[in-house]
Amino acid sequence: MSASPLEQAPDQQDLYRAMVLALRVGELLLGSGEGTETVAGSMRRITNAYGVPHCEADVNLSAITLSHVPSDGGAPVTAERRVRRRLPDYDRLIAVHDMVREASGGSLPLDDAETRLREITRRVPVYPNWVLITALALIASSASILVGGGVLVAVAAFAATVLGDRAGAWLARRGVAEFFQLAVAAMLGSLVAVLMIWIDAPVQASAVVVGAVVALLPGRPMVACVQDGIAGEYVTATGRLFEIFFILTAIISGIGVTLYAAVRLGVPLSVENVPAAPLVIRPEQLLGAIGLTLSFAVALLVPPRHLIPAAVGGGVVWVVFVQLYIWQVPVILATAVSAAVVGLFGSAYARRARVPSMVVTIPAIGSLLPGTALYRGMLEASLGHADEGLVSLLQALSTALALGAGVILGAEILRAVTGSDLTRRVRRPSGRRRPFITRPAARRTRGY
Repeated sequence: MSASPLEQAPDQQDLYRAMVLALRVGELLLGSGEGTETVAGSMRRITNAYGVPHCEADVNLSAITLSHVPSDGGAPVTAERRVRRRLPDYDRLIAVHDMVREASGGSLPLDDAETRLREITRRVPVYPNWVLITALALIASSASILVGGGVLVAVAAFAATVLGDRAGAWLARRGVAEFFQLAVAAMLGSLVAVLMIWIDAPVQASAVVVGAVVALLPGRPMVACVQDGIAGEYVTATGRLFEIFFILTAIISGIGVTLYAAVRLGVPLSVENVPAAPLVIRPEQLLGAIGLTLSFAVALLVPPRHLIPAAVGGGVVWVVFVQLYIWQVPVILATAVSAAVVGLFGSAYARRARVPSMVVTIPAIGSLLPGTALYRGMLEASLGHADEGLVSLLQALSTALALGAGVILGAEILRAVTGSDLTRRVRRPSGRRRPFITRPAARRTRGY
């Protein structure tokens, strides 16, 4: 009895082409912020679809390795691709997922898949660059409104963020490391607020800093870090954790330098003036939360057709968080539960629209990012209250982890209840179908 076409050794050239295609798919997915589990699963779906089964994908934060050991005793093949550019582009992310789905369904020949992927990598961004710059600044404006700032504060936060972003872009063109780009952006954002306090502007000037900080916080890496840790990908999770640590350190350093200089120069800074979002369901706060979500979505290049669901998710997460706070639920727990709700909503929408859930969930959690706690911690440290500053910074870190864990919890609840995303049917070249398991049965180590 002859072996099926999928079990036969593929032509050597086609084997190489399929592996290269899988590596390029993995690079695009990982560069857009996808979790390690999804990246490895997508790569295996590509290799299975084009007659290269039993491949092992090893994914870490900066490199992807793909290995194939032929069942006929042929020479093993291993290839690696470095991930040097990690910029979020959710429009491209959706296109790559669509291509993987068609390929694993048997409706996309290898030649067409290669052509399709080249078109995806060369496609023009869904929004022009000036829109992305504006969206980033609107994140800061919306966050400043959310924490109680007025129109003048929102305008100042907008200007400060544009100034910081353009300064970072200028440094990037000269090869300066991203750490210092972020530090300079945070420094300029806090400098605008300090100048407003110095001239005694009749506004909540500290809200400018909160807005500028929220625009820089790493919401996407936080969720991916927790997702990788929960999935058992501890090496990549650790790498992402260090990435988050250095991003936060850069932001803290930029704010710290400005605040320390302001205190030494006698600028009347006070912890009591640090703004916090009024935890009531008011139109202005709800508008700020929705505006922040929409701005995040545009900055992440979410296609226009998915902006409304993302905005709905942003409104839902804020309403749930405020209601839980009114019921006197602890802030960290309320953050986790709110994120779980939006994770559940985002995963349900993703299944219906056949897009990655992060298209909705990542922008939606923007209103809960710990910008206020981060600024308060640095101000307390600059004023000599080291213990109080450490507590505030730990609260910011706990909030960030609660957001990531909550989003993943919502997705896992939907997975446990429906289970419809666990197994897909992949068409063999012969026309028959076989199950492709995207996630194997969970391990039960019981802690040892």
